[in-house]
Amino acid sequence: MTNDTIERHTAFLNTLNRLDGRTAVVTGANSGLGLETACGLASLGAKVILASRSEERNAAALRILQQRVPGAAAETAPLDLASLASIERFANTLRDCLTSLDILVNNAGVMAPPVRKETADGFEMQFGVNHLGHFALTGRLKPLLEASQKDGGVVVAVASLAAWKSRIHFDDLQSRHRYSPFDAYRQSKLANLLFGQELARRSRSLGWKLHARIAHPGWSQTQLVVNGPGSGKQNLSSWVMETGAKVAFRLFGQSAACGAEPFLYAAASPLAHDGCYYGPDGAGERTGKTDLAIVPPSAHDPRVARRLWEVSERLTGVTFE
Repeated sequence: MTNDTIERHTAFLNTLNRLDGRTAVVTGANSGLGLETACGLASLGAKVILASRSEERNAAALRILQQRVPGAAAETAPLDLASLASIERFANTLRDCLTSLDILVNNAGVMAPPVRKETADGFEMQFGVNHLGHFALTGRLKPLLEASQKDGGVVVAVASLAAWKSRIHFDDLQSRHRYSPFDAYRQSKLANLLFGQELARRSRSLGWKLHARIAHPGWSQTQLVVNGPGSGKQNLSSWVMETGAKVAFRLFGQSAACGAEPFLYAAASPLAHDGCYYGPDGAGERTGKTDLAIVPPSAHDPRVARRLWEVSERLTGVTFE
C-alpha cells in the first residue's frame, strides 16, 4: 500500500467501533479482501478466526496478520465451502469452543472457472461456494450469532458489481444446460445480495437476534481477479474476458485494503444499518470511500429473495428456524 492509502485506511478504521472482547469469523481470509478484512477486525480488537480451505495458506495469512497487527488474537480453522459436510464440521467445532459469535463475514468466493465444476454435493461450483455454502454456514452458526452479548451478531454478505448484469435462473440454477463462467459468477453474487436482504427482513419480522448487512468491494486488486478464472483449458472468449478483467482491475481498481473497507463498515460502523448495501462512492462504485451502494433492479423484488431462500433450504438441508 502507498503512504496515502495507509493514511486513508487508518483514518477510516478510526471511525469504526472498537471490537475488544468480540469474536469474528472471516471466510476466505487467507488472501486479498478476506485477509484485509481480518487484519482490520483484529486492529479493532476482535479475536479473528481465519476460515479457509488450505491449511498452508491459512498459516501464511496468520503470520502476515500477526506481523501487521502485533498482539492480535487470531487463529485459523479449516473450512471448505464446497462441502456441506465440511461446513457442518466447522460449525460444530465452533459451537464446542465458543459460547457466542459476534461477526461473520461471508467473503470467500470462486470466480469464473472456464470449465463447469461441481462441489462435493453436486452444485455448480460458483453458486455452491459463493451462495449455498455461505447460506448453510450462516444457518449453522445462527445459534452462536444470536448468543452474542452485543445485541446479536452481525452477518456481512459480500456481493459484487457483477450482480448488476444478472438474474436468478430458477430453471437452471446449477448451469447444467448452459454454462457461461461469468454468467454463473454474476448469478452467485446476485444471490449473495438477495440472501443478505432476506436475512435482514426475516430477522426483523421473526425477532431473530442478529443483524444482516451487505457490501461490495468495487474494483479491487485481489487474487480472485488475478487467478479467479482458474487454471486449466480455456476457450478464446474466457481468455479475453479474463485478460480484460486483469488489465482493468490493475489499472483502474483500488487496493485490497480499500476494497475491504465496505465490509468493515458493515461489520463495525456505528452508522451501518440492517438490510443496507455498502460500497465505494466513486464513479460506477468502482473505487472510493464507503457509502450506500445502489441496489440493482434485479434485487428489488422480495418475492425472488424468498423463493431463493426456500430453494436454498431444500438444496442444503439447512433451515434457520
